[in-house]
Amino acid sequence: MLNTFLKGEAGTRLRFSGMILSAILVLLSVFTLSQKGLNFGLDFTGGYLTEFTTSQSVELKELKSFITKNHNGEFELTAQGNSHFQLREAPSDSVNSDRSDWQSAITQNADINAEVLSSAYIGSQVGDELFEQGCLALFSAMVAVMLYLAVRFEWRLAVGSVVALVHDLLLVLGLFSLLQIEFNLTVLASLLAIIGYSLNDSIIVGDRVRELLRVKSNNALSPASIINNAIKSTLTRTLITSGTTLATVASVWLLAGAPLQGFAIALFTGIVVGTFSSICIAATLPELLGLSAKNYEEKLDVKTQALMDMP
Repeated sequence: MLNTFLKGEAGTRLRFSGMILSAILVLLSVFTLSQKGLNFGLDFTGGYLTEFTTSQSVELKELKSFITKNHNGEFELTAQGNSHFQLREAPSDSVNSDRSDWQSAITQNADINAEVLSSAYIGSQVGDELFEQGCLALFSAMVAVMLYLAVRFEWRLAVGSVVALVHDLLLVLGLFSLLQIEFNLTVLASLLAIIGYSLNDSIIVGDRVRELLRVKSNNALSPASIINNAIKSTLTRTLITSGTTLATVASVWLLAGAPLQGFAIALFTGIVVGTFSSICIAATLPELLGLSAKNYEEKLDVKTQALMDMP
């Protein structure tokens, strides 16, 4: 049904409407990032991390209320599983006496009867180093992708793929900023995975567009028609690949627990917007930049052209 809708002017209008929607979402993401920023996790900010279990099931809200009465600073409490909790404290709030107060309170309370499994401190210097190394890895991956696209495609298709890639990363970061989901090392790793996945989708569509532009019988067709045909011929493969991957990521999201929840959310969002951008940006932007079959015509040198023109 979608293949049928992609035919003719309807398909072109759909692609351009999608690109306008993408531009709006990117602007909203940039605005959200500038206003709210990212909620960096303990991996980057440093501080204390304490894990403990309770002898019986306790509601997260009730446990948080109880700890608040015995903790003067700010903290973040998350459930890692049944009767398994994790408490994070910022370095400025991690005073030893304060920490011992709330730990003593939950271990001595008969209704909670908690047992502290581990308590560790991550220095802010380590967090800064991890952030710098993570950003360097992200930047290196982006540079490698750009070099690959510059060699692989004509510049208009390469620009479309790069813009689609930046679009995917910005939308994922914008979502994390909007919902203030914790941004940690696992989420940063998912951004690297999104780069590879988004690039794969864009290359599939771009390769097909290039193949159809090189077919001489298609010279009479408009670039919009050729791009629509390229998307139709790859759409089934793209949807199946994305669908099976989303099913796997959704299983991680629902079943792997809180430690991998941020990773799964980022990857799930990246796959969805990556599939969308490969159609509405990677394939549409080159058309706006003037992509046509002439860009793939073989140009002959002067001597060869003179021989071809001889009677």
